[in-house]
Amino acid sequence: MRKALLLASLSLFVLSCSSGKNTPKDYAKANVEKYMNSITPEDLKKHLFIVAGDEMEGRNTGEPGQKKAGEYLIKQYEANNISFPEGAENFYQKVPSAYMAKSFSPKLGDSENIWAYIEGTEKPDEVLVISAHYDHVGMKNGEVYNGADDDGSGTVALLEIAQAFMKAKADGYGPKRSVLFLHVTGEEHGLHGSRYYSENPLFPIANTIADLNIDMIGRRDDNHKDNGNYVYVIGSDRLSTDLHNINEEANKKYTKLDLDYKYNDRKDPNQFYFRSDHYNFAKKGIPIIFYFNGVHADYHKPGDTPDKIEYDLLAKRAQLAFVTAWELANRDNRPVVDKDGK
Repeated sequence: MRKALLLASLSLFVLSCSSGKNTPKDYAKANVEKYMNSITPEDLKKHLFIVAGDEMEGRNTGEPGQKKAGEYLIKQYEANNISFPEGAENFYQKVPSAYMAKSFSPKLGDSENIWAYIEGTEKPDEVLVISAHYDHVGMKNGEVYNGADDDGSGTVALLEIAQAFMKAKADGYGPKRSVLFLHVTGEEHGLHGSRYYSENPLFPIANTIADLNIDMIGRRDDNHKDNGNYVYVIGSDRLSTDLHNINEEANKKYTKLDLDYKYNDRKDPNQFYFRSDHYNFAKKGIPIIFYFNGVHADYHKPGDTPDKIEYDLLAKRAQLAFVTAWELANRDNRPVVDKDGK
């Protein structure tokens, strides 16, 4: 009898192990909308009034205000149990002032990219980068240039997207691929931080499957005065038809924004494709998407303050970036590079 009970106990143990946490999850059953909806206007507003507050002094590259903003970002990641990447010593990738010295740039102090990381459960060596620059232009003539939209909006979007991924992980749906949340420095003075990362990557560039770059998603431009339910999508089809289709399908299923490709036109005189941090990834052959709300009257002026952000729009655009990232992190295959990017 004791032998029979022992055998029965062993059988139950084996069954429990085989059906436990080591069993791959069916990601088709994941409640993606639940995680998407954890990105809220209220949380974004809370973060942005701090990141783009006067006490951050406009977050100029290498200056105390930017470093203070960086410390706030790190505290949020730590609060959500999101660590720095494996292989790094801490949350900082140092970008020395000598690297940023260019004839057209002002003299800049030493600065830092900030990175946080969720390791993939099945394909940890493949990395999705989600980027935003957390610097702005500082103070001029005693006035603070807060940079709430540029790019406080993208900065706080990254915090919320990371938190959404962690909520999924808590339910057993950690991303299959690794996700690197990359807050880059020095964008306003020449895309320095993203250039430094692309030339000194922590993970091999060949293993980077895509970069989703978020730069100004909290307001609307004059072309959309009467309808803010849009976002400009730039570069999605320059290197990968797959990436373009993934973003389109994610939007159609979840967020239903009007995807405006006006600035993706190669003949567009603004040439925004070359003007934000995604470009340093695209130059390396990595598929990219640049999410953007267009310019407005307060662009690079002291009027770009957090009280003017439309937080419902900011949330919806951040949600689109999240659901696209979700698909990229969890689909069977990485997006195929089938174009030359020209």
